[in-house]
Amino acid sequence: MKWYAVQPRDPADPRWPLPETPRITLKAEDANDARRRFEEAYPSEPFGTPGHPTGDVGPGSFRGDAEALVVEETDVPPAPDA
Repeated sequence: MKWYAVQPRDPADPRWPLPETPRITLKAEDANDARRRFEEAYPSEPFGTPGHPTGDVGPGSFRGDAEALVVEETDVPPAPDA
């Protein structure tokens, strides 16, 4: 699998679930898979997070709005600080 960076097209988009993190890096088969994984992990705002997922698509969801996210192949991210 490859690494992909997912970020909002508009940095001020209020739907972005992690305002303190400008982009999320994840492993996926391709860009569409990366988008699907992101939407699965962050289904809606404010209730959709990896720690508290929800199946409901709230007003903060990126689901169905492919143009709102930029998904680009990227390098392996650095290891987190221990």
